[in-house]
Amino acid sequence: MINSKIKRIFKISSIIILLFIIQTFASKIGGYIAKLFDYTIIDSDNTFMNISVHHIVQMLIALLVIFIIHKTRKLNFNLKPKFSKTGILYTAIFSFVILIYVLISYIIGYSNSAIAPYGYDLNAVNILGTLGFQLLLSGTSEEILFRALPITVIGNLTNSKSKNVLGILVASVLFSIAHIQWSLVPFTISFDLFQLVYAFILGIAYGVTYIKSKSIIYPMIMHGMSNFLMVGIGYIFAII
Repeated sequence: MINSKIKRIFKISSIIILLFIIQTFASKIGGYIAKLFDYTIIDSDNTFMNISVHHIVQMLIALLVIFIIHKTRKLNFNLKPKFSKTGILYTAIFSFVILIYVLISYIIGYSNSAIAPYGYDLNAVNILGTLGFQLLLSGTSEEILFRALPITVIGNLTNSKSKNVLGILVASVLFSIAHIQWSLVPFTISFDLFQLVYAFILGIAYGVTYIKSKSIIYPMIMHGMSNFLMVGIGYIFAII
């Protein structure tokens, strides 16, 4: 009995490490390929094209991994659009809560002069480019890599009633870790504790919605809307 539990813990731990490696690989390769191109003609201030290519590449890698797992293990990653009243309800409530949170954050931030000015001009290209990325690509890419992949894989490792809880927690922790900036050569590491906690909380919300709606589409919308509101309302406050 004890050996069985130890083997199970070892198996789950190994899979979590493997997921971390896959996510890190997808992100690093995405960043590497994005740097190979010159976007000056389209994006002279380098505000959206580099990160857009980065996210497209990491999404394609995640989809490739999912395709392989689906063919070999017959797992359903719930990537198809699906009408879900629960998904719509959760998305609407989440968007409203995020809207209120962002408004309060910017009001307090500007009142205390705690918000730094943007490092680029707020022209039409930069505004539309960054908002387009946040709304269409940030959630789409990251929810496939950091939600659908880990929650489905972890959930397949156990038949216990808490498998979804474990999957959501693991996915949220990995999503939070992804917001840590680090390199091996030279070795550096930096992070914002608030950002890590914020990412973890959002990860829980996205994960619960993914499980309840049985579709990754709703977490994608929530994620994209969260980033869109954060950036878009920031522009409004900066302009006025």
